[in-house]
Amino acid sequence: MDAKQTAFVAMMSALGIALSIISLNIGPISVAVPGQGAAALDLSHLATFVAAIFGGPFIGGIVGFLSGIYAGYYFGYVAGGLGLLSVIGIPLGKAFTGLLAGFLYKRLGIGSSSRHSILAIPVTLLSYIPESIYTVIYFLYIVTWINIPAMTFMIPLVIPKAWIEIAVMSLIMTALAGNAGFREFIKRFLYVQKPYRSIRKQPDVV
Repeated sequence: MDAKQTAFVAMMSALGIALSIISLNIGPISVAVPGQGAAALDLSHLATFVAAIFGGPFIGGIVGFLSGIYAGYYFGYVAGGLGLLSVIGIPLGKAFTGLLAGFLYKRLGIGSSSRHSILAIPVTLLSYIPESIYTVIYFLYIVTWINIPAMTFMIPLVIPKAWIEIAVMSLIMTALAGNAGFREFIKRFLYVQKPYRSIRKQPDVV
């Protein structure tokens, strides 16, 4: 990554962490199982999708991972007891969403033209499927690596809540992708414009 892309990743990751802190601690949606785990509103993926739509899969994956660090800490130490497994496991799942979203956005040209902005709805929804599957595997199998019984009870709490969040974010992403001013701002921030050079064709020598 060049300096502009690195700064963009830092800015989007900071935004994702800020959204996570605000939504997890102040958000109105919070369902807890005393002493075992909780499901709460987490809007950090909004930064992931913005990074993915304009930066591509690599940047989307990085921002997804970094934006999920606070959520991993929150569910590992504050509202749950999975500790370091949560700090690593939750961001990893969010990275999957950023990777796939970036790939699909770039493949379909979403973000480059307002004509394709409506496609942000199905693409945003599709991009969450790997993380959704990973989350089920996480609660059924990965938590058993640290001698904790499968947390089946968490699946009906987390998965429906997450899909509602993604559905709302898909509408937001459609609006952002269709906004010419927002697209131009991000593009100026991300990419260095190459100077235009006029090339004149030399006259043929007879």
